[in-house]
Amino acid sequence: MFISYQRNNLERNNNTVELAVNYEDLLDLAEREGVAPSVVLKEAKKAGITSLAVYETTFKKLNANGKASAVAGSQIIKDYHDGSLFAPAWREAVQQNVIVPTDVYITGHDAQTFAELREDVVLRLGKKRVKFLQIGDEPVIAVKMPYDDFVKMNMGMPTDEMRTVNAAGFYVLARPSNYTDVNKTDINAVFNRLQGIKVSDIVFSGPEILGAPDLLWYTAEKMEKQHITLGMIENITQLKFYPQKGLIGLADDLHYKAARLYTIPKGEQPKLKMSVAVERWSNTDEERNIRIDLLRPYLRPAPNMTLLETNMKYFSETKHKLESKGFKIGPASAFPQYTPAPIWRILVLWGACAAAVYYLSLVIPRLATKYQYGLWFISALICTVPITMGSGGKIRILGALVSANVFPAIAMITLLDWLLRQKRDENTGWWRVAITATIALVITSAISLAGSFFVSGILSDTRYFLEIDIFRGIKLTFIMPIILVGIALLQRVNLFSTDEALLSPGIGPQLKRIMNIQVYIKTLLAFVFFLVALIIFIGRSGHTEGIPVPGIELKVRAILEQTFYARPRSKEIFIGHPAFFIMMMAWLRRWRSGLFGTFVLIATIGQGSMVETFAHMRTPFYMSMVRGTDGVMLGVVFGLIAIFLLQMWYYFIKRSERGNKTRHE
Repeated sequence: MFISYQRNNLERNNNTVELAVNYEDLLDLAEREGVAPSVVLKEAKKAGITSLAVYETTFKKLNANGKASAVAGSQIIKDYHDGSLFAPAWREAVQQNVIVPTDVYITGHDAQTFAELREDVVLRLGKKRVKFLQIGDEPVIAVKMPYDDFVKMNMGMPTDEMRTVNAAGFYVLARPSNYTDVNKTDINAVFNRLQGIKVSDIVFSGPEILGAPDLLWYTAEKMEKQHITLGMIENITQLKFYPQKGLIGLADDLHYKAARLYTIPKGEQPKLKMSVAVERWSNTDEERNIRIDLLRPYLRPAPNMTLLETNMKYFSETKHKLESKGFKIGPASAFPQYTPAPIWRILVLWGACAAAVYYLSLVIPRLATKYQYGLWFISALICTVPITMGSGGKIRILGALVSANVFPAIAMITLLDWLLRQKRDENTGWWRVAITATIALVITSAISLAGSFFVSGILSDTRYFLEIDIFRGIKLTFIMPIILVGIALLQRVNLFSTDEALLSPGIGPQLKRIMNIQVYIKTLLAFVFFLVALIIFIGRSGHTEGIPVPGIELKVRAILEQTFYARPRSKEIFIGHPAFFIMMMAWLRRWRSGLFGTFVLIATIGQGSMVETFAHMRTPFYMSMVRGTDGVMLGVVFGLIAIFLLQMWYYFIKRSERGNKTRHE
């Protein structure tokens, strides 16, 4: 809890979100609307945009904006023979065989841009492939490279664009790329361009980080000197990052002065209503520690609005929504480098070891009297050594995995042992069932949530907050508590019992009897249904399986997201917690033991889901805690509804039976 308290303070202070747009997108918007770029920039600033992403220039852009031109030598010669080459100096150059058909010839119409190009082409291609010419009064750069490849090549950060962005009141979100066989001179050239420019972050373009593979330390040194934050692009799967060689190494060298960036995929943006997109940004920043929102403008206007008005409304509503959630708008904040003191981490791991041994003592009674403390001491010692040596990454993952699985199991087994001591009566009143189940769910959930503090305490550090490291056992956590509880259930309850033989004959005999059950077609269909449900249950976790979410569930999620601070998880409020209430009714009213056991396992899903929530370390601790407690409260509501409907069904069945008996008599 102490570590989670420290973590919560860090997360509350990391609350400044940067709203960014591509500079080129705003220029495109101005062109579509037929207004001056300065008008669009002014409106974007007023709407709340803080930064504009500026990419390296290319000749595709330079040819379009007229600041420089690149022409293939073959085209110049063709124009000469066609009679469309009028400049005498260029005609003379063709006549004297100065123009090489396979070369590219660069001319400049802006002094600063041309000066930067002289530097860029040498850095990108090397001196052997570049020649400086004078054709008449005009300086020309000749480059040995295929024209189609050359016009797409990055040519360095454009100083004029970055100054225009700053002059309009925005920060620059710089997007440089790496060089082939990069050296310190190349890196110096990039950061020299950034001197005097107000840069909020660098988000590197392409498959490599500037300086990769061997000079990342030098890039980090330059970024630290200019106080620039690293932007890390979240992968489209919303898991870890867009693959860039050297990204994690640079983050390490920067001591994790980094912010996570998200952008709505280009193909998805047009399909989203503006209100849905705004809600997406709010959820993204709250739940995944995203601190750079790179917004894409809409390309079609909303009804009764111009395209410019549509996008300014989109930007401003996103800003107001984030501010209403407590975020500040400005250059992205970053976590300080944080690692709990080793003594705290050791104590938490000792607790995880104790939980594991305690579970074993619940299913192996002899362990509780003879070997419990010795087993705990050995496991605690194994955990302590690597932590004191300054490592222990694998031990921490194992400790988190144990905590996430064992605590829900302990909670359910504790409840099971309590139920076995209670009196049962098939006429137990509905209100007694409701009150008992509500109190039991709260207490059981509190035991399960204790495991969340262990998971948080074991994994808490900046690498996990940024999702540089992730907890790999999430899918296992969906199924393992069910197995652990199932073992205890088979030990304690005879699933094939009558009231006279409630105590379990043991795991082996019960498993043997299960294996010898005669299988009917209806049983087989039920098993297939259960198997499909299990695949969907596990596969829906994470973002990589491609199992679709039904439209009705998406609508329910949207309602819950707007109603609650943190949307409770569906597995808890619709499956696990209602099953908990039905389980309590099944036991107290002496339903068949097999039916009771089934609902025990389903109820375990809700308990495991609560703890598994905390394994997503990018989600703030406070949000995960509120999500779990809200899930319990809403689970009580749905649980009460579930047993009320069962009570009504039971009432009508009994009434029907009495009616049939009367008619028969």
